[in-house]
Formats: sequence, C-alpha cells, structure tokens
Amino acid sequence: MRTRPAARAAQYVAVICYLVFLAFPLFWLLSSSLKSPREFASITPSILPKHPDLSNYTDALTEQGLVHSMWNSLQISVASTVLVLVVSLPVAYALARFRSRLRPITNGWILVSQVFPVILIVIPLFMILRPLHLTNTIPGVVIVYMVWSMPFALWMLQGYVAAVPRELEEAASVDGASRVRTIVSIVMPLLRPGLIATAMFTFISAWNEFFFALVLLQDPQLKTLPLVLARFVGAEGQVQFGPLAAASVLATVPSLVFFAFLQRRLTSGLLSGAVKG
Repeated sequence: MRTRPAARAAQYVAVICYLVFLAFPLFWLLSSSLKSPREFASITPSILPKHPDLSNYTDALTEQGLVHSMWNSLQISVASTVLVLVVSLPVAYALARFRSRLRPITNGWILVSQVFPVILIVIPLFMILRPLHLTNTIPGVVIVYMVWSMPFALWMLQGYVAAVPRELEEAASVDGASRVRTIVSIVMPLLRPGLIATAMFTFISAWNEFFFALVLLQDPQLKTLPLVLARFVGAEGQVQFGPLAAASVLATVPSLVFFAFLQRRLTSGLLSGAVKG
C-alpha cells in the first residue's frame, strides 16, 4: 500500500517529462520566430529571445505569399478529406461485413501500399495525369492525395465498422429498414468518432505533404504551404531562420485549431472502440 503513492508520483513525473519533451520543439520554434538576426548569429544561443521582435512574421506574410499558399493548402486538404470519407466509408463497410475472395486481396493491397516508396510512383503518376490535363491543377493534387490516403483510411474505418454489433443492423432489417437506411441511421452515428479520427489523419497528411505537390504544381499561384516554406532556404543553402520560424508557427496554427476542435470527439472515438456485451 505504501508503494502506491510513490508509483503514482512516478507516473506523474513521467507524464510531465513526456509533455515537456513534446512541447519543447514548439516552444523553441515560437521563441526562434521572435529572435532578431543578430541573436541567430550569436555564438551562445539563448532559449528566450532577448529582444522580441515581430518583424519575422511581417517578412513571412509579405515576401513569400504565405497567406495565399495557406489558402491553397486548406482547399486541397478539406477537399481530399471529404472525398476520402465519402469513398472509403462504403468500401470499409463492405470489407468488414461481406465475406468474399476479394477481401484478402484488398487487405493485402492496403498493407503493401503503406510501405511502397513514393519516389517510385511519382513519375508514372505524372505521366498518367498529364494526358488528363490534371497536372498543375488543384483537382489533380486532390485526387492524388485522396488515392494516397485511401488505404490507411480503409484500414482505420474497417476496424470501427467491425466493432459495431451486427445485432443492431439485424434489428433494423427486421423493422423493415433497407441497407442504405441502416447504414445512414444506425451505423454512421456509431462510426462518427472513427470518421473524425480518419478525417484528422487525412487532413494532416494533406496539409503537410510536400513531394507530390512539388512534382505536380509548377504555377506559383498554386503552390501549397510546404512548398512556400521551402523558399526560405536560399539557393546557396542560406536559411532565413527568423522568417522561416515565423512561417512555421503560422503553418501549425490551422492544424492545431483543427485538432483542438475535434479533440473531444476524437477522445470519445477512442473510448467507443470497446463494445460492451
């Protein structure tokens, strides 16, 4: 009995150390965004800025077209997230509920696609999209992001669908509900936490993606946020540390807001994974 308070205290200390470990990079990024070029050139770097300055944020917002690139990334991320949810939900339901010979093949494709190198498919992908006039367009990037995020989304939603008791669907069928009505009225409300978790993964993946956008987008007006952040590194490797840190802070704000908005629903989704009998 005496060891329980000590064990609990050790757990709290471990959690605090873990939170500090996770929060320190963000704290360092925020601190760097407020430093002057002289502080970056100092031999002895300081954790806190000695003379906080907001000029880095002004340079980031005015020189590189950061706001417009954020708008492009937001359009692409939201569109790809919606399409992934619309397409993957019925497919995940079919994989979880119906037994067929295609199910092992589909699950194998899902697993293989997660370990397939991106560099090997980007050139064939470009050659497929160019005759369709989908290169250097936002719809083309949305389609690529949707296809790339689909396997993991199917894997996640398939587990959530399998956790829904079949008895609920059978009861609805006895009451005269069709398959579509059962999915919309009974299954989807129970899958809401899983859909939110999948939406968060898809949104963050599209928001941070760099390689596909680099290959498919050439028009400066269509550049996404990661591509604009790369401009802060000069041709000779000279990095604008202050504006880059400020732009990185601004780039994390939408994802943090998105995660904070859905945090409660995500937590409920994790807790609803266990079905009581």
